[in-house]
Amino acid sequence: MAPRPLLKLPAERKGTAARGKITRLLIGQSQGFIRLADGREVFFHRSDVREGLAFNALNVGDVVTFELLEDAVSGARAIKVARARKQR
Repeated sequence: MAPRPLLKLPAERKGTAARGKITRLLIGQSQGFIRLADGREVFFHRSDVREGLAFNALNVGDVVTFELLEDAVSGARAIKVARARKQR
């Protein structure tokens, strides 16, 4: 019996570091939107929130950091969303 070929995991998605403010949360739909400094709004899903932070713990007005993925087909999306640390 020949050995099975190893399955290759998909490459980890990487975006550019960004910061913004949550403008809308649609809790029942598990999604929200973040406004960037240039005024654009970027979509994020509850699965895009960093481990250790509950989607339901986020609030409109929270400043967050994330990785911005630009996609020509589906548009911009925020991944690895986390609350920004307070600046001193």
